[in-house]
Amino acid sequence: MATKTFTRTTSRALTTTLVTALAALGVVVPAATAAQQAKPVPSAEASKSAGSASSATSSTSAKETLQQLVDAVQKTGTVGVLARSTGPRGVQYATAGVADAETGRKARPGDKFRIGSATKTYVSTVLLQLVGEGRLSLDDTVEEWLPGVVSGNGNDGSGITVRQLLNHTSGLFNYTADFPALTGIAAYEAGRYTTWTDEELVGIAMRHAPTFEPGANWSYSNTNYTLAGMIIKKVTGHTWQQEVTKRIVRPLALHNTSTPTTSSRIPGSHMKSYSAFLESAPAIDTTAFNPSAAGAAGAMISTTGDMTAFYQALMRGRLLKPAQMKEMKTTVAAPEVDAAWPGARYGLGLMEIPLTCGGSYYSHAGDLPGYATRTGATPDGRRVVVLEATGDGSMPGSIYAASDLIDKQLCAGRTK
Repeated sequence: MATKTFTRTTSRALTTTLVTALAALGVVVPAATAAQQAKPVPSAEASKSAGSASSATSSTSAKETLQQLVDAVQKTGTVGVLARSTGPRGVQYATAGVADAETGRKARPGDKFRIGSATKTYVSTVLLQLVGEGRLSLDDTVEEWLPGVVSGNGNDGSGITVRQLLNHTSGLFNYTADFPALTGIAAYEAGRYTTWTDEELVGIAMRHAPTFEPGANWSYSNTNYTLAGMIIKKVTGHTWQQEVTKRIVRPLALHNTSTPTTSSRIPGSHMKSYSAFLESAPAIDTTAFNPSAAGAAGAMISTTGDMTAFYQALMRGRLLKPAQMKEMKTTVAAPEVDAAWPGARYGLGLMEIPLTCGGSYYSHAGDLPGYATRTGATPDGRRVVVLEATGDGSMPGSIYAASDLIDKQLCAGRTK
């Protein structure tokens, strides 16, 4: 994806919408001015059309090293950057900037970080495993599993399916759009250590009418994954954290991945995060944060190495049966993210994004104040790229630089 040039007016508008999305703990991208929901299509069909979107060649991509691409991300104003690129020729690492602005400690490849909404792919994987075990169906309604939880102000859990939660077509209000703790420095400082229950988070969403009828459109909502985590607990008797740990973290030996509940600290060597929340004030250290505010929508901590191992296992069929993998890769139009990833579509906790060299890759971005996680994996899992950037960066420049890095690394050495 080539870096785009914007007029001052357009850039200002995009920055405004990017900041709004940042408060949602989710994919930090500008919203489209108009959205029309497309019918679900299997991944293969989407991949065919993706090739026509090519605007660069793999030979161009190959000219830039991973370090040069990381440096380009760093120059957008980030504090620290980590990248790991895995492919047929082995593993490459590159870092830039610092992990700790106070001590000046350089970023290291094994540093941990908060992965934000990239958590959703892990949660979706667990739910799909349960589907494969016959313990629930994607066509089950929310009301069947969580009676009375989604109700009031026009909300009705009997009309929303598990599938619609996972692919963001439920129409439920995004609770983080009405979450003061993420709106500014003072609000963050006041609320960063607050413990939230899932019921309280869903309750915020229930104060609002749905944005559309279930299945009628697409809109990113963290409420969907809070409910998904609650359903995991109802089905298994265990929290989503326990199930992700038992089913993914331990079997894959992801020793640097954790699923925190209320602890505000990141154990071990980690990247610190910094944000000014677009205020005209110095950025504050936002690292310490009670993850219950994010929960199943974005609470996990990991490293570039562990995330690579997860995506490799997922894409190679080690975590899901073929039927459930097909469901995960069946996508719908996601117009809200189109400005950052043209042609991107959303499956069940997984985005599909066109490659400039043809075909597509799978991904999920994740954002919390001061943390930006970007990922990319080819359908066969042979190539995986994981990028972490800390600090606010200069939006939308930092977003496009990160997307450009992933595209070029996944396309390196390939021919159309």
